[in-house]
Amino acid sequence: MAASQSLPDLISAAHMTVKSSYEQMTEIRANAVDQDLTDAQTQELATHTKTIELAAIDIFAVFEARMQRHFKRGPLSRKVKAALLDAKKPDLADRLHQHYLAINVLKHGAGASHRELLGNKSTLFVVKQVSENTATEGETSTGLVDVTAPQFFEGLAKTLHEAHDFLESR
Repeated sequence: MAASQSLPDLISAAHMTVKSSYEQMTEIRANAVDQDLTDAQTQELATHTKTIELAAIDIFAVFEARMQRHFKRGPLSRKVKAALLDAKKPDLADRLHQHYLAINVLKHGAGASHRELLGNKSTLFVVKQVSENTATEGETSTGLVDVTAPQFFEGLAKTLHEAHDFLESR
């Protein structure tokens, strides 16, 4: 049986997969300058967007699973946030919490996490109102958090790397 990959390696691998989707999305948009996207191009953009969403959800779940061992029990996000605040790392605590909320929105759609993101006006990523989308409470999440800007996943990967390093060095 092969040894499992380290969390930093898994984060980097997910980032490379997503980077490929971003590059392909950029190419599709560049080829469609001054013209409407074809149905096939629109579908391809939607597929890449979903790939990014699923990669973000998956890597955050792996982070939570791997880092849970640092705490006896209870919700990891609250425990890590408290530990970061105790260590005088409020920026990392805030970024991790914002990404936690964004992942919840991607997984569950509109709800408490979505309302909190809208209320705190995070500049880490774009969060849309339900009225700007077809999603309603508890329905589809696609589009409520804009994952199509490269800084979304880059910020997530950077935040998870930093949080991992912090927890491993405690």
